[in-house]
Amino acid sequence: MLRSLPKLSLLFSSARNPHYLASTHRFISHGRRAVSRVKIGVTTTVPIRSKFTSIISSAIASEMSAEDQVQRFNLLTSIDDDYGGVIVELDQPMDSTTFISVLRASVSHWKQLDKKGVWIKLPIHLVSLVEPLVKEGFWYHHAEPKYLMLVYWIPESPSTIPANATHRVGVGSFVMNEKHEVLVVQENSGQFQGTGVWKFPTGVVEQGEDICIAAVREVKEETGVDSEFLEVLAFRQSHNSFFEKSDLFFVCMLRPLSSDIRTQKLEILNAQWMPFEEYAAQPFIQTSELLKHINDTCLAKMDGQYSGFSPVSTSSNFFDQKYFLYLNAGASKRSNSS
Repeated sequence: MLRSLPKLSLLFSSARNPHYLASTHRFISHGRRAVSRVKIGVTTTVPIRSKFTSIISSAIASEMSAEDQVQRFNLLTSIDDDYGGVIVELDQPMDSTTFISVLRASVSHWKQLDKKGVWIKLPIHLVSLVEPLVKEGFWYHHAEPKYLMLVYWIPESPSTIPANATHRVGVGSFVMNEKHEVLVVQENSGQFQGTGVWKFPTGVVEQGEDICIAAVREVKEETGVDSEFLEVLAFRQSHNSFFEKSDLFFVCMLRPLSSDIRTQKLEILNAQWMPFEEYAAQPFIQTSELLKHINDTCLAKMDGQYSGFSPVSTSSNFFDQKYFLYLNAGASKRSNSS
């Protein structure tokens, strides 16, 4: 009678196999009456119809439950990027054990398809999956307020996944009225706090914001003055300026459309219209090589001896939205008319 029992090792390791599931159910539910007790090992005895059947049923149910959970998620949903990789945006909660199984199956599948980089966008509510991803070889690429981007390189070759954005963009606004007075501010915070230095309104370009829009916005926020963007006069690049990132700073020329000043008290201590000569004569300005270059450029523009770069709305074959190309519009018109 014992020879008719399925081998335990095959039964438990093959619970996913329909043949063994069917055989097991037939054994349990049909008329093979086994002896009431059977020895397992040396000293342990269990009733076949009660404990043994319960052990088998529990193992099958547990195995089928895990199987169903993996099948429900199958492989991670992904889209192809333009460089031979895939992008995954997770959203549904998943326990770590199941997630690792699905992740490994997905990476194996992508490897068979000769995919390279894997990008996984992890929303903040799935933060519990960060540790499993890191343990599987993923690393941080960048973070935003609502998600963390992790990446993985499948091939044995060196990774060609590009680094996170390397620069931030700032603007400084040269705003001059008809009296040759420039709009200047004293800052309530930052490096110039408490120095008494008067400077151009400055700020950081926001995500998705154009340089020309940012310059007008910063002037309005800091001083309350409305203005119109004219040109980019010059720009400066520096490195390791903000959390190890580089910085691009654009000096912009704007035309004032109003004159009344209303300072933003949170960041700005004071603001006023000041004769350009008085602004340029400040000791701090005189000792700064960079600021002296900027002042010389502004003076050349005032004298009509310098032409900056004006924004021209344009489009591309690669993007649907409009964007600005900054160019010397006067020189371009002269070239086209010749």
